[in-house]
Amino acid sequence: MGDLAHVTEIDRVVSGRAQGSLRDAVVTESWRRCVESYGLNPTATDAPHIVTDAELRAHREQAERLIAVARSGLQGLFKQVAGHNYVLLLADAQGVCVDFFGDPRFEDELRSAGLYLGSNWQEELAGTCGVGSCIVTGEAVTIHQDDHFGLAHTPLSCTAAPIYDSLGQLSAVLDISLLRSPTPKSSQNLAMSLVKASARRVEMANLMATARQDWVLRFSTSPEFLEVDPEAAVSLDGAGRITGLTHAAQAALGATDPGALLGTRIDALMEMSIDDLPDLMRGRPTEERVLRLRDGRGVFGHAIAPQAPRTPRPAAVPEMPAPLAGFAGPDPVLTPLLRRLGQLAGTEVPLLLLGETGTGKERLARAVHLSGPAGRGFTVLRCAGLGRDPLPEPPAGTLFLRGVEDLDTAGQGAVLALLEARPDLRAIASARTDISAAVKAGAFRSDLFFRLAGHVAHLPPLRLRHDLEWLLTRLMRRHVARDLSLSPAARAELSARNWPGNIRELQSTLDVAAALAEGRVIDLPDLPGPSLPEAAAAPPEADLQSLLDACGWNMSQAARRLGVNRSTVLRRVRKAGLTPPS
Repeated sequence: MGDLAHVTEIDRVVSGRAQGSLRDAVVTESWRRCVESYGLNPTATDAPHIVTDAELRAHREQAERLIAVARSGLQGLFKQVAGHNYVLLLADAQGVCVDFFGDPRFEDELRSAGLYLGSNWQEELAGTCGVGSCIVTGEAVTIHQDDHFGLAHTPLSCTAAPIYDSLGQLSAVLDISLLRSPTPKSSQNLAMSLVKASARRVEMANLMATARQDWVLRFSTSPEFLEVDPEAAVSLDGAGRITGLTHAAQAALGATDPGALLGTRIDALMEMSIDDLPDLMRGRPTEERVLRLRDGRGVFGHAIAPQAPRTPRPAAVPEMPAPLAGFAGPDPVLTPLLRRLGQLAGTEVPLLLLGETGTGKERLARAVHLSGPAGRGFTVLRCAGLGRDPLPEPPAGTLFLRGVEDLDTAGQGAVLALLEARPDLRAIASARTDISAAVKAGAFRSDLFFRLAGHVAHLPPLRLRHDLEWLLTRLMRRHVARDLSLSPAARAELSARNWPGNIRELQSTLDVAAALAEGRVIDLPDLPGPSLPEAAAAPPEADLQSLLDACGWNMSQAARRLGVNRSTVLRRVRKAGLTPPS
């Protein structure tokens, strides 16, 4: 269809003159929204809507658990469809692509088409499209070529399916797209089957991951794939009440609202009780595990027992908000620090984050902000040079003061005046050094210091962290499009370095290595040398103890991080009288 014909057809649909149109109703209704609600122009050739790097990080952090749950299944799906030039996008509920699988040979084309990380496919921005229309309707859709509203997208074919969380809320959209495809829309029927099945499996995996302390009842209309690929599932507490479900379970149980099922006893929906679940576990022939719904329909059931005993959570160990939980892996210093910040996230207590350059202070501030009340602004003020000009007027919310040790006398006065005039601002400040010494020396105003230091958090440098393996795995996700991995030798080398630039230096090192790697494995020759290769000064006794703990008392690894010989480390250990933990 030519451009003029496409625009003419949209005009006829919107004006009600398209009787007998062969377009799907989901397409024509979306076209009407594009014109009447969003005021979009189909002839516009705007570039794809791409969020900023900071916004993408925030979206990915909020979706981190879902990305982790979905990744294995999506990798398998991509292997199935990659030979047909399909691209996989995982978008969050706001339409932003937070995970991506595509052929790196077509990276430029994919970026230009918006089929890449950070693209925003909300219908009100991109017009009729797979992700956007799926979010609006809550159903799987295929938007094929000139089904798209904007001319810029008409070469594409996009098939998308919704992913619901265990409480029945839309949490993501899985999209399979082609830059160019065969003309008939029916050519995407297989893509529709694959994307719906994959979305169902992601929901199932998510339910299993979130219901470890509950019974899970999985069921299907046929017995063949009940144990390996069931159609639907619910989680049940010890009293037989539904605590979570997949979207297919909502449909199978005849509910239009998931809220109507949550808290409902299973014996109100099926001719069974919680005491019958052990009989539905493996070991009994599938054909004998028949469940009868209250409306007379029959399904086959498979029960999975709780993986951990249901015990009350101690009041002293509150749940850590997801943005903070995604900041670090297992680490004896960071875990309690993040837990305390989680308890403070919903308050107005000002925070002072101390740590060497590159330790992630701004990212931690954003995680605290995201863990607090929704709908508030996050403004970054770089303190170097502040006070020479009037300060910008930040919106109500979190004010992140980056590098407060760089404030001169005028800047300190300007920041203090702003905080005194704006009680709707919650200050989170960062510093590379402990500014309490500057307060004692009179170089930093004490009244400003006490306005900023409601709670002080010390971020450990990377060389003292115990979660370096976790961090390597997390940072490698930036190169997911190429499916890169680290060789054991490269991983050992990275684990042994001192990292004076901390996470920022590690991330840059991985980016360089990824660019230099010729295959899918980053090996030793691909790694750039250390940024500061000179030997480190002898650390204080407490720091040496912490460094050895982080290295698991591996003397060779500790020596590599310090840039000294192994014998030097042994001599310092003996001199300090340190002994390994029993």
